[in-house]
Amino acid sequence: MAIAEPDFTKAQSGQSWFGTFMIELKNPARAIYSPLFDALIFFGSPLLCLLLVLGLAQTPLWEIQEIPFHEDDAILNTFGGVLTASHLFAVFYRSHGNAQVFWRWPLRFTLVPVVLFFSLGLMPWFMVVMSVTATFWDVYHSSMQTFGLGRIYDMKAGNPPNAGRLLDSWINLVFYAGPIAAGAALMDHVEDFGEFNDIGWAALAAFPQTVEGVAGIIRFWVIAASLVMVGIYVYGYWRLARQGYKISAHKVMLLASTAITSIIAWGFNPFFIAFVVMNAFHAIQYFAIVWLKEGKNLRQRTGLDKSRHKKWLPFVLFLLPPIAYGIVQEYIEVPSNWLYAFVLTVVILHFWYDGFIWSVRKKHV
Repeated sequence: MAIAEPDFTKAQSGQSWFGTFMIELKNPARAIYSPLFDALIFFGSPLLCLLLVLGLAQTPLWEIQEIPFHEDDAILNTFGGVLTASHLFAVFYRSHGNAQVFWRWPLRFTLVPVVLFFSLGLMPWFMVVMSVTATFWDVYHSSMQTFGLGRIYDMKAGNPPNAGRLLDSWINLVFYAGPIAAGAALMDHVEDFGEFNDIGWAALAAFPQTVEGVAGIIRFWVIAASLVMVGIYVYGYWRLARQGYKISAHKVMLLASTAITSIIAWGFNPFFIAFVVMNAFHAIQYFAIVWLKEGKNLRQRTGLDKSRHKKWLPFVLFLLPPIAYGIVQEYIEVPSNWLYAFVLTVVILHFWYDGFIWSVRKKHV
């Protein structure tokens, strides 16, 4: 029996808008994997991670303690660092592990990493510039992951790939950057400019003091601009709906969950708590989408697609290299510019590669 195609932009006869919305959420054809999986991993993970981390905020897991083979730290903070580094490494399953993707941009996957690594290691000024850049690129990159998931949900709903694209990109940036600029974590981000002292760029190194002096003004204008943007977004999609656009219930839940989580985490909590919350759900979503898109390829390349353990062993093997990398990055403390150059190379490549190896518009997902 065919599944009905609900359109809750106009509630069906005898049914409320909310009822139609819930039918849409339960429709397997609208989910990336399945209604339950998406609810837990994709649009539900931001709020679930927020509740979990805040629930553990007063436990010994957030107390600084001695950790074997590691500097004194909170266990959850260390876990957040390992998870963050691990998901950065997972991009290589897509960029270098998928032959179709690799041969589409061979120079970007071979020559550029080598040039980037040696440039970072040999030029101290370039390492500082890219290190500070990575802090803010991370915010943009995270917003674009949510943007990408939203566009997949739009595709599942049968909408054109360009409908509302600009609106989505702006609203996701507002949801990520807005709470940072207007909240408790602003100075934690701009203080990275202090690294410019290491290369004698005093003007840029003084930027945090300038921001601190006008933090109140920044907060006011960011909140005002964010509210305006939300209004523009709602109005824009109201117009699109009148032109036949089908609103995706999954995308609505994804945006709402992400916005609430970002506002609470970045706006009202210490940096280390917000960092773990935001990076935890970001990494969970990323591992899920990479596995769903590259799991079959991994099973075939390893010959495990015919193994009697093919349901769980390939996934374990999929997780091991990224987690191993995350543990090494988090635990090994070597005073070497070359080690940091390698770590920063992985970070930059992850941000850059993700910008072009996934595209709903170009049918790369």
